[in-house]
Amino acid sequence: MYAIVNIAGQQFKVAKDQYLFVHRLQGDEGASIEFDNVLLAEDAGKFTVGTPTIEGAKVSATILSHLKGDKVIVFKKKRRKGYKKKNGHRQQFTKIQITGISL
Repeated sequence: MYAIVNIAGQQFKVAKDQYLFVHRLQGDEGASIEFDNVLLAEDAGKFTVGTPTIEGAKVSATILSHLKGDKVIVFKKKRRKGYKKKNGHRQQFTKIQITGISL
C-alpha cells in the first residue's frame, strides 16, 4: 500500500515505515502529525484517485528530528569589474517517519 500525498507544497510517494526529509514543519520532536492532502492511494492493486484529494484519507507520521541540509554556495562575479559576492544558504528540514495510511 502506498499513497501520493502533498506535504508542505511538495508531492511525495509514501509507504508505511518510510523515512522522509521534508521542508521544516511545525511541531516538536516525537510529535504525531497527520496529512489529509492525499492525491492518490493504492491498496492491493486497487487505485483510488482524488478529485483533487481523496475524501477522508489520511497519512499519519511522527516527527523524528529537525536538521539543516548541506550548505549551498551562491557566488556571483562580473569579470574585469572587480565585482564578487559570496553567499551561503542551509535549508532547514524535518525528518519524519510514516506510521500509517488510512483510507
